[in-house]
Amino acid sequence: MSVRTLVVVRHAKAGHAPGLRDSERPLTSGGERDATAAGEEIRPLSPGLVLCSPSVRTRRTAELLGLDAPVEIERDIYEAYPDDLFGVLRRTDGEITSVVLVGHNPGVHELVAALTDTRLDGFPPGAYAVIELDVPWEDAAPGTGRLVRASHP
Repeated sequence: MSVRTLVVVRHAKAGHAPGLRDSERPLTSGGERDATAAGEEIRPLSPGLVLCSPSVRTRRTAELLGLDAPVEIERDIYEAYPDDLFGVLRRTDGEITSVVLVGHNPGVHELVAALTDTRLDGFPPGAYAVIELDVPWEDAAPGTGRLVRASHP
């Protein structure tokens, strides 16, 4: 059984505009820079798949990461709790050994904490965590991962 690598990414900094629905909020220029910089660090992990919330800010973050992997838009990542995110992970093709999940707080922060039994001191926009799991995706559960690296802009 090979080790699985999960990179959990919180979308980069998004702006607010009157009348704009939450799901339509775009990234700020700083958010665009942060997402591009995170991609430079994540790219060497050679992810095989990007799972992404359908919101504008998460899709743009995923695009700016510049990863050579297919992007699947997963409705269940938007406004998700950790249980929802575990569900998304458990549906991942077992042949894929490295996945990037781009989502929102508090769900992504809580997912990292649950998977790794680690308390991170915040998970701001543009933050990401690299987690290794020794179990297949279908067995992803609290405590089955270990935090390899956490980074934020």
